[in-house]
Amino acid sequence: MKRLIALVLVLLVSSFTATAAELGDDGLHKPDWLRETFKDLREDLAEANAQSRRLLIIVEQRGCIYCTKMHEEVLVDPAIDRLIRDHYFVVQLNLFGDVEVTDFDGTVLSEKAMVARWGVMFTPTLIFLPEKVDDGAMASKAAVAMMPGAFGKGTTEALLTWVKDHGYDSDEHFQKFLATRVTSQP
Repeated sequence: MKRLIALVLVLLVSSFTATAAELGDDGLHKPDWLRETFKDLREDLAEANAQSRRLLIIVEQRGCIYCTKMHEEVLVDPAIDRLIRDHYFVVQLNLFGDVEVTDFDGTVLSEKAMVARWGVMFTPTLIFLPEKVDDGAMASKAAVAMMPGAFGKGTTEALLTWVKDHGYDSDEHFQKFLATRVTSQP
């Protein structure tokens, strides 16, 4: 009887816990909050703004152990998952992909050529965009923050919060914001 109760409890807890996203045909993780778009960043930004969300571009590659770590350990954290679902419009790009992407300046390139143009070398890389991007701007230059690499839950949650709250418009550098959060936690 104890085993049955323990099994029921495990099943109940696991049903309320976010799980890592499955892999798509391209070998990239596909969480259900990911947006399938035509990858015209001007349209994506307009749609994100219409939904009162922030545009977030996530660059990944097949077989990336850090992408897997991010999806299995960080993005499934309930607080982080909720931040993304409530405040972000996430578009995924493949570091070596061939799907066409249109940048804010109208340049159309394959995913791999576009991320190379932006100087992205590491996966995962998170690129956070402002609500308004000037005509003629490249996403990498317009970005309010970029996070190259998989960081832990605390840093990721802090960055999602800092961008959501327009921390980049204040005098408080992200590292100071992060340090304040870390030292104020028990």
